[in-house]
Parts: sequence; C-alpha cells; structure tokens
Amino acid sequence: MANPLDTDAGSELFSSYEAELKLVQADLNQKLDQISELSGEPRKSAIRLAERTLDEANELLGQMRIEKQNIPSATRSKANQRFRNFESDIDAQKRKLKTMSDDRKALFGNRYSDSPDHDQQLEQRQQLLSGTERLDRSSQRLRDSQRIANETEDIGRDTLADLQLQRETIQHTRMNMLESEGYVDRSVKTLRGMARRMATNRIITVAIITVLVLLIFAVIYSKFH
Repeated sequence: MANPLDTDAGSELFSSYEAELKLVQADLNQKLDQISELSGEPRKSAIRLAERTLDEANELLGQMRIEKQNIPSATRSKANQRFRNFESDIDAQKRKLKTMSDDRKALFGNRYSDSPDHDQQLEQRQQLLSGTERLDRSSQRLRDSQRIANETEDIGRDTLADLQLQRETIQHTRMNMLESEGYVDRSVKTLRGMARRMATNRIITVAIITVLVLLIFAVIYSKFH
C-alpha cells in the first residue's frame, strides 16, 4: 500500500514538472521559429540554444516518467495521456530541429564545407556545451528534489507529532473514563449499602411496633381478667 505522503509528493512533483515543461516547450517553439529566419553563425548559435532547450525538455520528460508512477491509479490514466501528448510534441520539435540542423547551406552560409575535421570540431564543441548545460540543470533538479524531500520529511514529522499528541489525549481520556467508572461503582455500592440499612431499619421498626401492639393487647387483656 502506497504511503499517502509519497502519493501527494508524486502528484505535486508531476504537476510541477508539467508546468515547467510547458514553458520549455513554448521557449523551444520560439527558438525554432527564430532559426528559420537566420543563417551562418547566428543560425548555429540559435541551433545550439535550441538543442540545450530540447535536452532540458527531455530531462523533464524523464522526471515526469518517474513521478507519474507515484500518482494514484484513479488519476494516473489522465497523467499518462498528458505525458504521451508531451512526448509526441517533443518528438515533433526534435525532428524539426534536426531538419534545420541538416540544412548545411543555411547553417554555414557561404563558408559551407564538407570538411570532416570542421564537422567533428563543431560536433565536439556542441557536445561539450550541451553536456555542461545538462550537468547544471541536473544539479539544479537534484537541489529541487532534495528541497521537496526535506519539506515532505518535515510534513511527516509534524504529522507524527500530531498523531502522538492525539494518542496521549485518547489515553488520558480513557484513564478519566476508567476513573469515572470507579466512582460510579463505588456510588452504586454505597447506594446498595444504604438500601440494605434502610430495609433493616424498616424490619426493626415493624418488629418494635408489633411488640408494642402485643404488649398493649396483653395489658388490656390482663385488666379485664
């Protein structure tokens, strides 16, 4: 059975990544629109920026893929559908960016060349920049995850403290009830003792009255005989 705290945290993280991915997608679309209007060095710079944005989108998709497993099954189907839509949109943007990257004439302008060395250096430079950006984003996400984990731990600690306080209150109430039951038992015993004494006193009173009546009859009888 899933921990409710884990479930809530998973839903919150998924929604957070989803909102962030929407912003990244909008930014990526804007960059792709700008690339189509550029050529030469400005186009290469814009493509590198778009590739880093695409990497960020893929990382967010990866985080969403993990966190959607913690969403309750009752709402997970909707989250899966939204996730598939995001995947489809990101794939389309990836294909569009690849098409633009493969347009070497627009990319290099008048300096277009089929030199393998030039292509290799460019690819290595792009990979280095992309790797640095991914490392920075991963570090930031680790910090965010740690922050959320700490907040969740604080919530759990507060919840446990509340439960402990409620437990002590229930125990105190139970002890008061037991003590009240003891008072009731003693009161019942006292009332029973009083009832027995009253019954005894009634019997004694009846006996005395009976003796007195008999004595009266005896005196009257003795006077006439």
